[in-house]
Amino acid sequence: MAATDFKDYYAVLGVNKTASADEVKQAFRRLARKYHPDVNQGDKSAEAKFKEVNEAYEVLSDAEKRRKYDQFGQYWNRVGTGGNAGGWSPNASGDFSGFDFSQYGSFDEFINELLGRFGGTTPGGSRQRTYNYRTSPGGSPGFGDYADFTPPGGAAGADLEATISLTLSEAFHGGQRTLKVGSEEIKVRIPPGAKPGSRMTIRGKGGGSSYSPQRGNLYLKVEIQPHPFFKFEGDNLICDVPVTPDEAVLGASIEVPTPDGTVNMNVPAGIRSGQTLRLRGKGWQNPKGERTDQLVRLVIVPPTNLSPIEREYYEKLRDNRSFDPRSSFRQIKL
Repeated sequence: MAATDFKDYYAVLGVNKTASADEVKQAFRRLARKYHPDVNQGDKSAEAKFKEVNEAYEVLSDAEKRRKYDQFGQYWNRVGTGGNAGGWSPNASGDFSGFDFSQYGSFDEFINELLGRFGGTTPGGSRQRTYNYRTSPGGSPGFGDYADFTPPGGAAGADLEATISLTLSEAFHGGQRTLKVGSEEIKVRIPPGAKPGSRMTIRGKGGGSSYSPQRGNLYLKVEIQPHPFFKFEGDNLICDVPVTPDEAVLGASIEVPTPDGTVNMNVPAGIRSGQTLRLRGKGWQNPKGERTDQLVRLVIVPPTNLSPIEREYYEKLRDNRSFDPRSSFRQIKL
């Protein structure tokens, strides 16, 4: 490879040389999804970029290859482990860190100078040993035409993400749904207690690949349809329950719906509108099967259509009421 063919793999992935393995992986996945041939059909520039991104990841995701690349630059994959005909070990000839390889037009030129291969013999008079290196004209070593390209790890297909909309009942009880991904129908198991914004992973049901039978994963983000009664408040459920003025004043035992049936709840006398009572263990369930609490927010609701006797008694209460809820207002002034 000529010096001008050198590719900065860190620049290709858009990461710093100090990037962690996770940062390298995240950058690769983002770019692979962006330039994948299945997403950019017929786009030759995207196809070339996809090859380049995979090439960079193959080197930077492997700790040993990355170490060699950082030390030897464009000639990293010429470095063998020593003791074989096709490799060369820096340990056999000293430490070459910081050595300028760009002065050589090809790696063969460097080997020729290093081993003294002049006139078919080494300086000691022994016969010349021929070294063969896998190269591709105009490209990086080991990568020829696109058909010969083998991306890292078998190049599984891209991961896909979609939203799955569930009723509150489906999310609470769990079950099974049939989804259509492209032309394929897949059955998805919904675990009990799925929450809004959580993600389900369906392995091997993501995008396909032109280079490998291994498919990516499908990630389903859970969206729960609004319910007329129950809502989420953190990990708990909350609901609004109306009570009449006399129930609020005198106290009462009322029926309250929960996800698994109606229960009786005691309303203490003198409850105020907006106060919240707690039904322990009647809220949402987590993946372990444990239940959170259900919060019951009481709302005092006056009657709108009074019967004659109801009006009579309300008027009597008004005329004989000793309690003034606004008595403290007299002390308010600027």
